[in-house]
Amino acid sequence: MRHPTSPASGHSAIPSGEPPAAAPSRRPGRPARRRPGRTATGLTAGLAAGLLLAAAAACGGGTSSGGGNGSPKTLTYWASNQGADIAADQRVLKPELAKFEKQTGIEVKLEVVPWTDLLNRILAATTSGQGPDVLNIGNTWSASLQATGGLLPFDAKTMAEVGGAQRFVPAALASAGAKGKDPAAVPLYSTAYGLYYNKKMFADAKLDPPKTWQEMVDDGHKLTKGGVHGIALEGASIPENVHAAFNIGQMYGADFFTPDGKPQFATPQAVAAIRSYLDLLGTEKIAAPGNAEYSANQSINDFATHKAAMLMWQTTTSGFTNLGMKPGEWGVVPIPAPSPAPPGGRPITSMVGGINLAVFKNTGNRDGALKFVKFMTGDDEQKILNKAYGSLPPVTAAQNDPAFDTPDTRVFKDILASHAAPLPQVPAESQFETAVGTAMKELFADAAAGRPVTDDKIKSKLEAAQQQMGN
Repeated sequence: MRHPTSPASGHSAIPSGEPPAAAPSRRPGRPARRRPGRTATGLTAGLAAGLLLAAAAACGGGTSSGGGNGSPKTLTYWASNQGADIAADQRVLKPELAKFEKQTGIEVKLEVVPWTDLLNRILAATTSGQGPDVLNIGNTWSASLQATGGLLPFDAKTMAEVGGAQRFVPAALASAGAKGKDPAAVPLYSTAYGLYYNKKMFADAKLDPPKTWQEMVDDGHKLTKGGVHGIALEGASIPENVHAAFNIGQMYGADFFTPDGKPQFATPQAVAAIRSYLDLLGTEKIAAPGNAEYSANQSINDFATHKAAMLMWQTTTSGFTNLGMKPGEWGVVPIPAPSPAPPGGRPITSMVGGINLAVFKNTGNRDGALKFVKFMTGDDEQKILNKAYGSLPPVTAAQNDPAFDTPDTRVFKDILASHAAPLPQVPAESQFETAVGTAMKELFADAAAGRPVTDDKIKSKLEAAQQQMGN
């Protein structure tokens, strides 16, 4: 899902994957507010249990105001908070909704829902049958919410009504539900992770942007001096920890779930990937010990205020400019991979972050809802909305607009098209985020305190996290 600090981005992020924490806003533009992840990109175990209850109820959601009871010219839309605040989202969205009404005669009743409330609101609507017609969901929630049975499946016929699956970037569409099932939503805003670097710091140190993980570590050592650290991390953020575990884990060939959806957190590949991330603060000491307590986008602040030379983060611009940086002061490259590549490693450097657009199955205005989805994911609207939020259009044609042809966006478009994969699309994904993200938070605390973080300790923590899944 989108990231807390990404206006449209997850973790922001859209996101990991994810409620917004307050940070300067861009993202997936904002930065979207945290969520975390932005949203909180990971759901708690309690919320996951709520999903299971919702699955049992499998009620669906549209409201009577969504077109039933003789009012087919009205829709209700729950939009996630992507801007600096709810008022900012209303300024972005209301002119576009007025445009839709002029074209179709359908009035859209907008409610911008904070990330801190969104999931609970969705679950309540699913179990009660009283909800909106159309809504935003963090893309890491897709499979979990799909399992409730409350969302309209986008089968071939339904997908054709909104323009066809071929319009979307494949990786973004893959984040819309479990593999082998009809998508439960369509992509609306997309983000990806990259490695941001301070151009002046690198130039002063006569360094080029790192191409391998070891080069990144070596550069970090050269840049860590005089109160400045080589990289900033968000060690107490559950969403950011899980996103890093997934991103780096892909490079090591780690799969956190078996093909049939059973958790397998403590594989050698997962241990090695997580160890390399924790070591940036622990063994290598190129991240400040205090980063182990960061959970609300403080790492963005450190990067933007020149206290750190590098940052792994989702697509963002205003996240930096709102803190005083000027465009051109930073660059971005893909997160560097280990070299040589570990056996089984994949050419994936990022999760697919972002926001999906879903329709409640029992909407009273199915035709109107699908017209709205088609409008919001149309080429013109994709350019307008993703430009406003600083995210990437998941619609391929819209990416050709000059607004998405900057040095940063060219890098992120390539990552999203060729080097990104969705977080595990399984119903238990939310529990995975909470369990593994918390384990990593505890390991960062050990590293910051100077306690050894060994492979055995990481494996033990991951095994305990897996036990929390009930397997």
